[in-house]
Amino acid sequence: MRTFTHGAAVWDVASPQRRSRVAGLTMAGFRVPDLDALRMVPHPAVTLLLEFGAGSPVVDFAPGQQQRGSIVAGAGLGSGGAVWARGKNVECVQVRLSPVIARAVLGFSPADLDGAVVPLGDLWGREVSRIREQLADLSSWQDRFALTDALLARRHEAGSPVDPEVAWAWHRIVSSRGLIRVDGLAAEVGWSRKRLWSRFRSQLGLPPKRAVNLVRFDHAAHRLVTGEGAARVAADTGYADQSHLHREVMAFTGTTPSTVADEPFLAVDDIAWPNRGANTAV
Repeated sequence: MRTFTHGAAVWDVASPQRRSRVAGLTMAGFRVPDLDALRMVPHPAVTLLLEFGAGSPVVDFAPGQQQRGSIVAGAGLGSGGAVWARGKNVECVQVRLSPVIARAVLGFSPADLDGAVVPLGDLWGREVSRIREQLADLSSWQDRFALTDALLARRHEAGSPVDPEVAWAWHRIVSSRGLIRVDGLAAEVGWSRKRLWSRFRSQLGLPPKRAVNLVRFDHAAHRLVTGEGAARVAADTGYADQSHLHREVMAFTGTTPSTVADEPFLAVDDIAWPNRGANTAV
């Protein structure tokens, strides 16, 4: 476990020593004594949060609406800067699921989330309480990761996969870092545009154009975190100019590129997800 310090944020962070047995699934562990108003920056993965500590994370996702405890949320959680997390004495395993495997692992389509934050207990019932107890009983993070991985691998094996053409289109978007014309994807898989758009949306939870924009934004945001200037990032990541990047960042986060560059949610990634390019969550 390593300590992440970023301004006032001081978190203990753990990463698995072994890759998941399921491609497209990554995990990190967090112990946060005081989680104070953390902006959730959109990411191209379905988020699964399994909490087990003495405290409980709270996610505020709409005016007057919040969820506590273990939750699941679709890709792009936090768009518009409308989702914040907070809590005291939070301990949790955070899982990032590629939308391609999310339906099989969760047992329902990410499209059913419709951009909302949903209590995991509403979907998995009493199993969530059992998982919480099992995670709390374990003394090491590596054991918790192994337990979580085994659980999700069993669900993945028993679940329904997405169409190969849909998976192929998603991976094309990800491998291009969002620098691909979506109109050409249907022709490449041999489907009509209408059919691909419909299956992609129903199985992954977002339309292809939104997926392209989200993947491109995620790449640009991480470049900004490393200290690169907005003009260079815009030129290298497919934006027409710096103003275009600014508008896109504002649309996804509700704030400016310079503010996003200092977000703890992104800055922690090098510690929490050190191999995110290997067994990618997207």
